[in-house]
Amino acid sequence: QAVPAGSHVRLNLQTGDREARLPDSENGKSDTREERRRKRLGKVDVDSSSFTSEELKKALAKMKESEKAERKAHEEEVRKKFRPIEQLKEEFEKLNVKMETDYEIMVKLIGKFNSSASTLDEKVAALYDLEYYVHQV
Repeated sequence: QAVPAGSHVRLNLQTGDREARLPDSENGKSDTREERRRKRLGKVDVDSSSFTSEELKKALAKMKESEKAERKAHEEEVRKKFRPIEQLKEEFEKLNVKMETDYEIMVKLIGKFNSSASTLDEKVAALYDLEYYVHQV
């Protein structure tokens, strides 16, 4: 189990158990849980009646809107860097280069494996190639 930082830890040699104790405060007494919470939070008002449910809903909606805007901006930035695959296929066709997706290659390999015209060496090679593509998925 995780132990808070600054805790006193010891191994009890009689029982073999590990024991942990929170450090004493300056006045010699251990802080209570509420005192530690107040120290950690400082002067933050954590009273549940200080915020209405409507205020919390509005704040959450604003957070979601800003997150959506950030996501859209990131998507636009990515779109500027890369081109769609359809456009790339068209450009490769103009260059007489056929670009195949992994799916298309796997279908061909399965067809080669199932073909009765393929030799044993071709089937083994198809299985090795298919293993590579399936491993990526």
